[in-house]
Amino acid sequence: MFHTLAGKPTPEENPVKMFFKYSKEETKTEVLAREGESLLDVAHNNGIDLEGACESALACSTCHVILQDNIYDSLEEPVEEEEDLLDLAYGLTHTSRLGCQVKVTRDMDGMIITLPSATRNFFVDKSKLGL
Repeated sequence: MFHTLAGKPTPEENPVKMFFKYSKEETKTEVLAREGESLLDVAHNNGIDLEGACESALACSTCHVILQDNIYDSLEEPVEEEEDLLDLAYGLTHTSRLGCQVKVTRDMDGMIITLPSATRNFFVDKSKLGL
């Protein structure tokens, strides 16, 4: 999977409108997304602070997002590697997914993506601790 910054979609691209919010805030930020983009790419293309330390290589949990029940239920089950990484994520919920693994579809129009109040980046955390 290749991670790109394509910028915000134009109205001519018929984008999907969605919202990001932080778990401890009520304010939502409207973003525009292209069908087929990952939620991680959508965040980066719209200036949303979602880390993605492994650049979509399915090797960390820093792009952990929390989805609405109906959207979560409409997605394919996460692969075992994603489930293992989610076990390491901060603030795990029953509708948690990795943003790099969720692709935008038209039926996501209007959805709210919640970002946890923290992430666990083991490389950064380990270096901060001097380990």
